[in-house]
This record gives sequence, structure tokens and C-alpha cells, in this order.
Amino acid sequence: MSVSRCPVAPTLSAAPTAPVPETLAYGFTLPAQLTSPALARAASREVLRAHGLMGLLDPVLQAVSELTAVACQFTASADVYLSLRYRASALQVIAYDSHPRHTHPKLATACDTRRRAALRFLSCVCRACGGTWGFGEAREPGGGTRMWATLPSTGARAYGSPPAPVSLPSK
Repeated sequence: MSVSRCPVAPTLSAAPTAPVPETLAYGFTLPAQLTSPALARAASREVLRAHGLMGLLDPVLQAVSELTAVACQFTASADVYLSLRYRASALQVIAYDSHPRHTHPKLATACDTRRRAALRFLSCVCRACGGTWGFGEAREPGGGTRMWATLPSTGARAYGSPPAPVSLPSK
């Protein structure tokens, strides 16, 4: 019996497989600058294209842009982090900034009000898609704030579509 400390490398097939929605899981560290929302949108567009999710493009890019811009506005560090994941037929966009939760209740309330106001358009996008959004203390080492938007695939695909025509009763 031989014992090895190193795991045996798995055998990988030579033929690459095309990305599918269920394998979408990306993270980006972006500079906390005015150009970052545009960079985040461009990267997200390519990720959605590669994974066959272009039907979600408009609401996802709006969520990415809003979350990245607010993260850049609130962070005290030189960068922010953006994550895109597709799970359970929904795309989740998460942004992290270094702004810590205030310990003083009045400061915490004022800061939350300011952040909520900055994310009011994101709220509308999520509502139109039947999704959710929010923010809170980041659980990761280093702390800060975690903001997210979850956009269900069905609602995101219908986003921006005109409402069904209303039939009026004939006289």
C-alpha cells in the first residue's frame, strides 16, 4: 500500500465543452473608478454571450451597472468586487465594497437610507423581473458591504417587453 500526500490529478477530456448557463460563476476585482461600471458591463455581456444567456442581457447589465457604481461610490478601498452566478434558473449579481456597517444607530440608518436611494433604479429592475435585491454586512474576511440582485430567468427574459394588450368588451 502506497500513501501519497498529493491528490491524483483527474483525467480531463481533450475536447472542451461549451459553457452552459449552469456553469456561469465569475468574479471580477475592479478599480473603484468611474470607468468600472462600463468595464463590468462589457465583461458581463461576454459572460452572458458565452453561456447562452443573451435573453437576460438588459436587466443583468442594468443590475451590474447599478451595483458596481454604488460600490465604487461607497468603498474606501482602491477596488470593488463583482460576482455573477447562475443557479436555480436565476442570475445573481453581487457587489462588495469596503464600507463597513456603522455601529452608531443614527449613522447606520442615514447610511442605509443613502445606499437605498442610490439603488432605487435597481429596485425597479428587480421588481419588473420578479427578483429580489438588498444589501447588508459582508460575511467575508475584511468586512464591508455586500449588495445583491437576483433576477429569475423567466422574469428577466420578459423584462422590457410590452404588456399584453387588454381586450375591451365589445358593445
